[in-house]
Amino acid sequence: MGEKIHTIFVCSDSVGETANTVVQATIRQFNASQVQVRRFGSIRTEDEVRALVEEAAKVDGFIAYTLVLPELREMMRQEAIRLSVNAIDIMGPMMQAFIDTFKGSPKRKVGLLYQLDEQYYQRVEAVEFTVNSDDGKDPSAMKQAQIVLIGPSRTSKTPLSIYLAHKGYKVANYPLVPEVKPPAIIYELDPSKLIGLTMSPEQLVRIRTERLKAVGLPFGAKYATGERVEEELAFALKLYRDLGCKIIDVSEKAIEETAGLILADR
Repeated sequence: MGEKIHTIFVCSDSVGETANTVVQATIRQFNASQVQVRRFGSIRTEDEVRALVEEAAKVDGFIAYTLVLPELREMMRQEAIRLSVNAIDIMGPMMQAFIDTFKGSPKRKVGLLYQLDEQYYQRVEAVEFTVNSDDGKDPSAMKQAQIVLIGPSRTSKTPLSIYLAHKGYKVANYPLVPEVKPPAIIYELDPSKLIGLTMSPEQLVRIRTERLKAVGLPFGAKYATGERVEEELAFALKLYRDLGCKIIDVSEKAIEETAGLILADR
């Protein structure tokens, strides 16, 4: 028999992205291969809350929730106590801290984070810019970019670029290859917006080997050999030092963690 599947319920009166982000970050801290996350959004009634807590109780799961309306939060709290279900209020304590500290009054309006405001359109523009500037498609776009990622192939440049774009940043990225001289524009950029990505040779070999499998190329291709990887990493590190840019080792790092290191300086 296999291990029991543990279930976490993510519940929200909006889309549940906030609670889900916290849950996913938590899961990464554990050996949690047998954990499933079930998301329930647009919760509007006390009956829905009651049904969700009952379902969580049946499978011995717990609940992470973001509910703006106080009556729904109170129903969640009461039902969780009644049925002995762990229920974690992600947003409530933060809202209360804001009230207690700044004497503010919350709007208690669902889904404010996802309304089509100016920030939303900035994110859309950033994503469009980043997609068009991916993988060195348009080196001239580096001047307009707020962040420029450079690094050897398979060092997470594209997924990291898209993640940062969804945060509202215009990102360009450029792949480094020893045989190809980087465009002159890279040397003209402010080093503070350049990020050099690197990775342990062993991990990069593994990732490239998997990539070869995925595209049906022979395992012995030079692209995934240790010698080639070492050569590319050495070339990249020398360039980073010449440019004076920040260097981030992305080995074993989640995209969110690397993004956090980049944004910490902005």
